[in-house]
Amino acid sequence: MDHSALAAGVLEGTDTGSQKDRVVTKEEWLQKWEMGNIGFHKEQGHPLLQKHLDVLLNGRSGLRIFFPLCGKAVEMKCLADMGHSVVGVELSEQALKEFFAEHSLPYCEEPVPEISGAKKLRSTSGNISLYCCSIYDLSSSIVGKFDAVWDRGALVAVNPRDRQHYVSLMITLMEKNSSYLLVTVSYDPNKHKGPPFYVPESEIKSLFGNHCEIKCLEQVDDFQDRHRQWGLDYFLEVLYILKFVA
Repeated sequence: MDHSALAAGVLEGTDTGSQKDRVVTKEEWLQKWEMGNIGFHKEQGHPLLQKHLDVLLNGRSGLRIFFPLCGKAVEMKCLADMGHSVVGVELSEQALKEFFAEHSLPYCEEPVPEISGAKKLRSTSGNISLYCCSIYDLSSSIVGKFDAVWDRGALVAVNPRDRQHYVSLMITLMEKNSSYLLVTVSYDPNKHKGPPFYVPESEIKSLFGNHCEIKCLEQVDDFQDRHRQWGLDYFLEVLYILKFVA
C-alpha cells in the first residue's frame, strides 16, 4: 500500500471527521499513565528530533527550550546535558516523577504561587523545570519566553475545540527569532476518534500563519500494530519547522 499517496490525499483535505467535538478529560489522561497505556512514549527518543535537532538549535547554545505536554520525554535530559535550559509542562505527576527516576536525576518540588494546586519539579542542577499543571494555567510571566519548542504529542493531543487557545498561548511564549519543531499525524480521521488528533496542513497554516514562517520538513511512515488495531490503514508523522521571525 502506498501510504505516502494516501497521506497526500488526506493532507490536502480539511475533513477531520467527527473529531472536532471529541473531548478527552484530565482524568482520561491521568488514567493512561496510571495504566501504563503510553504507547506514544519513545524510550529511545524521537528519531525526527534526533535527525533535525540542528534545525531547532540553529547553531545556538544556552537556549531555553519548551516541551509542552512533555510526559517523560527523554530528550529533555539530552538537551539539558548539552547546556540548554529545559522547561516542560504535564498534567501527570507520575510521568514527571518517572522522568527523574529513570534518569537518576535528583530534584526538588516547589509550589507555583500563581497557580493553585500546581507544583514545579526542578532538577537540583537547575536546568530542568517541569510544571505539573494544565498548560492553560501557564503564562510568560510564570515561565518566561522560549528560544525553541519541541511540540510532539502536544498540539495533536489537545482537544480540537481548544486548539486555538493552545496556539494563542504558545505564541505568547515564543521569543523573536525562535524555532518551533511541530510533529503532527496524518491518518483517516473517520476511522479513529483520537487522540492523537489529525490536524491538516491547512489548519496549521490558519493557526500559526500570521505569526511565523511554516515549512514542512518531512513525512515519515510510523504505521504500527496499535494503529492497525485502531482500524487504520496508514499513519504518518509530519514534521514542520515554524520560524517566529522578528
